[in-house]
Amino acid sequence: QVQLVESGGGLVQRGGSLRLSCAASGSILRINAMGWYRQAPGKQRELVASITSSGSTNYADSVKGRFTMSRDNAKYTVYLQMNSLKPEDTAVYYCQANLRSWPGGAVSDYWGQGTQVTVSS
Repeated sequence: QVQLVESGGGLVQRGGSLRLSCAASGSILRINAMGWYRQAPGKQRELVASITSSGSTNYADSVKGRFTMSRDNAKYTVYLQMNSLKPEDTAVYYCQANLRSWPGGAVSDYWGQGTQVTVSS
């Protein structure tokens, strides 16, 4: 069993900051890439940021320069520092991990339950 648990969402005013965390636990052999996605009401889920096992990051154009993703491999945890938040950042944010688990060593994608981020104007 593998679990991803997000935390850190909430309500913040325009221009404010939030830091999301996502901790993976369970029968993990190795975590490959991890990502943060978001889904706003009536919209499709979109990739916000991703990070490889070596720490290389990729960001959606809409968040470049404002959001920073990092990871702590020893803790199986990733973070998303969100600065200069805008109302259009309002969404449920999901953590995703591509990882190898035991027994069997299969590589699969896992998702967290999501955390709400609301930015007021």
